[in-house]
Amino acid sequence: MSDRGSRQQPAPARQREAAPSPQKAQALAERVASAMFANDAASRALGMRIESIAPGRAELTMTVRPDMLNGHAICHGGYIFLLADSTFAFACNSYNRNTVAQGCSIDYIAPAHAGDVLRATGVERSRSGRTGVYDIEVRDQHARTIALFRGKSYRIDGHVVEEPPAA
Repeated sequence: MSDRGSRQQPAPARQREAAPSPQKAQALAERVASAMFANDAASRALGMRIESIAPGRAELTMTVRPDMLNGHAICHGGYIFLLADSTFAFACNSYNRNTVAQGCSIDYIAPAHAGDVLRATGVERSRSGRTGVYDIEVRDQHARTIALFRGKSYRIDGHVVEEPPAA
């Protein structure tokens, strides 16, 4: 008996979603950031501001307040971490796919002081399947590096905002 009839045909190649135009991708990233920020009480309570957003990128600022200082009269590392982590969240969710932190690390390079304006800039380094890697650099108003943060993301089910049906 021949096994020709029992051989399975190869599965059809998976169709890839068409990439949105740069303008549509930017508009979606902005909608996602707006919706996330509206629900992000922690970032808002610390006075964070979204300075820019783009697919795979985000930039947030935060002014160091006196109530953010530790016993050495410098900004508590937890606040710097929170700024970097929020920036990471906005960057990795900018494609409107629910994405959470899988792991992260931070290196503190220099202290920040009351009145300093910290700017965290997040950049996607890798995104494949359900995972991504993002680097966030936190600098003060004098462009001095305060901290370096690396976040690893994991995509879960769902979307941040509803997307209009494809035409």
